[in-house]
Amino acid sequence: MVRDSVNDIGSFEEFAIDADGRLRRALVARFGVEVGHDVANDAMAFAWEHRDRVCEAANPLGLLYRVGQSSARRYRRWNRRVELPAEEPFGESQFEPGLAPALAEMRSDHRVAVVLIHGYGWSYADTAAMLDVPVSTVRNWATRGLHKLRQLLKEST
Repeated sequence: MVRDSVNDIGSFEEFAIDADGRLRRALVARFGVEVGHDVANDAMAFAWEHRDRVCEAANPLGLLYRVGQSSARRYRRWNRRVELPAEEPFGESQFEPGLAPALAEMRSDHRVAVVLIHGYGWSYADTAAMLDVPVSTVRNWATRGLHKLRQLLKEST
């Protein structure tokens, strides 16, 4: 369940701990490992510096996601390619070898929806709250993203 209100859990510290993991997953899915972690750190620093504003926001998690997106602008100047977590170098991998490169080729909004919903098991409502978009938009992105992912994986085999 998304804890999208600071008052739902009692304290800002508890909210921040819960929000950090969720925010980091979403931003890494959007911008890749290196940039995603950097902008998640920026967003959490913003959260601590502006606790009052975050606590008063209608969707604090969505606000922090947008802060992370804004922070990512400095990385876009260099047109960095999205780098997702690498496969395990040794042993049996539980993932399709072409999954990370295929995800990297997808549109970022489609990739985020697919990773959060099908990779992390988030509900459409939780994903919509994080991205601060309607649930119907998330459904559309996830459907189109899965379709594109299937095409890309079919091409890679």
